[in-house]
Amino acid sequence: MAGASSTSTDLRRDDSLLVRVLNGIAVAGNKLPHPFWLFLIIGGLVLLLSWVFAGASAVSPADDEEIVVQSLLTEQGLRDIIVEAVPNFVAFPPLGIIIAVMLGVSVAERAGLISAAIRTVVTRVRPRWLTFTLALTGVTGSVASDAIYVVLIPLGAMVFKAVGRSPILGAIVAFGSASAGYNASLVVIPTDTLLAGLTTSAARLVEPGYVVSPIANYFFSAASAVVLAAIVTLVTETVLVRTTRNLTEDEESASRDGDGEEEVLRVETHERQGLKRAAATLVIALALLAVALAVPASPFRGPDGGVLTSPLVEGVAVVIALLFVLVGVVYGRTVGTITGPRDIPRFMADGVRELAPIVVLFFAAAQFVAYFEWSNLGPLLAVRGAEVLESAQLPTIVLAGGVVLLVCLMNLFITSGSAQWTLMAPVLVPMLMLVGMSPEVTQMLFRMGDSPTNIISPMSPYFALALGYLQKYRSSAGIGTLLSLTLPLSIAILVGWFLFFLLWYAVGLPLGPGVPVR
Repeated sequence: MAGASSTSTDLRRDDSLLVRVLNGIAVAGNKLPHPFWLFLIIGGLVLLLSWVFAGASAVSPADDEEIVVQSLLTEQGLRDIIVEAVPNFVAFPPLGIIIAVMLGVSVAERAGLISAAIRTVVTRVRPRWLTFTLALTGVTGSVASDAIYVVLIPLGAMVFKAVGRSPILGAIVAFGSASAGYNASLVVIPTDTLLAGLTTSAARLVEPGYVVSPIANYFFSAASAVVLAAIVTLVTETVLVRTTRNLTEDEESASRDGDGEEEVLRVETHERQGLKRAAATLVIALALLAVALAVPASPFRGPDGGVLTSPLVEGVAVVIALLFVLVGVVYGRTVGTITGPRDIPRFMADGVRELAPIVVLFFAAAQFVAYFEWSNLGPLLAVRGAEVLESAQLPTIVLAGGVVLLVCLMNLFITSGSAQWTLMAPVLVPMLMLVGMSPEVTQMLFRMGDSPTNIISPMSPYFALALGYLQKYRSSAGIGTLLSLTLPLSIAILVGWFLFFLLWYAVGLPLGPGVPVR
């Protein structure tokens, strides 16, 4: 096997200019320090900027409170940097989700359920359809909230490897579709309710009593899920398949998995029996969950009696973990891979051990994100950008494009969709209402801008997660490698999604039930 650096830089003469550029990005980006050190360096830069711009302010349109940049290079700031380092790490959003979900996934994986399920899928589905199927699953997977990243990225790699394709490519398809397509879905998701509430409050600044329904964007969102899956498939099969041509799997990784679950696709009789029992168990469990949500007086309903505010929805990571444990145990007992209770915690421990490199990255990333939040640099950038857009006198369609681009830019710094929309909605929604654009359309524009740059923003905690999984198959992969693979998806989804919206707008199809697009 050639050296890692030479392998990643070898270019074929028939590569297009785009592929050469992306390989150049990979080479340049991989000259950066290890991601652990890079996060700490950027965190130090945030500290410096907080001192340089200390006192700069803006008024938050959400609550009329003044946002003031706080210097972290003060006695109190330096104290917080030291004292809060561990709490920052412990409270880092994806950390608990990853560990909780992996406890369940590990049981199913070690029991052999995932391997058997993958082999069953790849023997029944033509390989050329796997990319689209995986992409559509990722886009719609936002119904599982952030847990979709933890589940789908490794499964995507395994599925691709099972059919003889690059596991790196499979991981990127899973990450790209789940992240860049987060705001589109075939089903109603919790985000719909959250954004609708914020949009309603903003709209009432102009029109008291205005209500934005949680399903206001459903028609367009469901159609977008299919379109985005098609875009991911097209980019993958025309660009990324060539970009990953030289990103071969490490010998250690290949040898570790070479005689494992992906190599032999034949499904034995006892494995089929295990899959049937596991599937039946899953159906029964989902039916019980549905009943628990359907009963009006159920303790599993939300505080307001709603379903989307239910603890089963808000705590979906734990639900997913328990479902994986349940079906994994049923499968394992059937095929004999689980012989007693002792096997379950052992399987869990094995799975969590594989997260060690990701946990190391998360420690540094958590500090960087905390510094950015403490300094108020992110909210200040969001408010200033919204003010500039508000003052521009542009045609409706051009203004719509400007909204999408502004959100994309802000999303590089504030990856929390709810936090970003809380800041921007009170400015954007009333402004666009005055030029004839409904709040529902503005909300959809926000959703189109909020997702595509998720996969290229180091501010996103799941950027570090995807990098960790990438390094599982190629240890020399760095941020540049990941960017070279995600940038084409980000650009294609951003452009393709907006063009699809323009077509939808031109035809005049409703965004949702009773919600005209114009």
